[in-house]
Amino acid sequence: MPTTAREVRLAARPQGWPTRDNFEIATVTPEQPGPNQLLVRNLVMSVDPAMRGQMNDKHTYVAPFQVGEPLTGAAVGEVVSSNAEDFSPGDLVVHMLGWREYALLDATAARRADPDMADPNAFLGVLGAPGLTAYAGLFEIADLRENDVVFVSGAAGAVGSLAGQLAKLNGARRVIGSAGSDEKVRHITEDLGFDAAFNYKKAPVGQQLAEAAPEGIDVYFDNVGGDHLEAAIHVMNDFGRIAMCGAISQYNEVDAQPGPRGMFQMVSKRLTARGFIVLDHFDLYPRFLDQVGPWVRDGRIRYEETVVHGIEQAPEAFLGMMRGENTGKMLVDLR
Repeated sequence: MPTTAREVRLAARPQGWPTRDNFEIATVTPEQPGPNQLLVRNLVMSVDPAMRGQMNDKHTYVAPFQVGEPLTGAAVGEVVSSNAEDFSPGDLVVHMLGWREYALLDATAARRADPDMADPNAFLGVLGAPGLTAYAGLFEIADLRENDVVFVSGAAGAVGSLAGQLAKLNGARRVIGSAGSDEKVRHITEDLGFDAAFNYKKAPVGQQLAEAAPEGIDVYFDNVGGDHLEAAIHVMNDFGRIAMCGAISQYNEVDAQPGPRGMFQMVSKRLTARGFIVLDHFDLYPRFLDQVGPWVRDGRIRYEETVVHGIEQAPEAFLGMMRGENTGKMLVDLR
């Protein structure tokens, strides 16, 4: 049993863009597990855009973080002590008490991670909630069909990169992505196999999307919102479908932003737009793992990770992710 461990707490709620001052690192004494509990040494933790909303004092689909309390998020760890019959020391588990070196959790809050299927990191990205988000958004929300033209914003991120690859593997005629640098655009087309991509910082999104999709688009997988959503509505074909996954361009705005222009096209083109949260779709996880796991193992699906090391670097990892500095999944290695 460790005698001390570190955790990252919310020091103050941000106004606009978060800074390092919004975080603090505290040293605590890990507790012994009680009945049906596990003590887990976290090996790697996830950093996710949705956490920005939890830093506000507002309840959305999850409760907000509390000032002075540790943050939470997905992590993979090794069981070091168990009072649950289904888990033994040495087992790898996925759970939601990241942002700390050691986590005490109920056994019902842990899901076993099979090290023979993939590296533990993958269960926080391509085979974890980001992967399931891409899968649910494409097939349950956007109703992907063969020969669709698909546009994915934030296509170099953990969700967008998989959404585009899954669309190609499932018969999409053309897949287009956007990203915030020329290197990410190269990665999207050359490494991930998208048919086209553009750097949204170099010219208006609407102009670049129209050039990349001269025949229009049928599906938009939205991770960005703002000008990307407006551009997609203008370029979308009749009866197009929009899976609204995130709106990272809006997360740090202090004042409410105006909605996309041209919204009557939602009527005239008979478009469908539906927001979704991955928490509502975990019933799909076994099917997702059966279908996507073999593609990850045989290399048909590529995935990237941006990894920083040490819990003291976790705040900067989060800030870097919000600035778009990561390619693929942003992770913090705690080993």
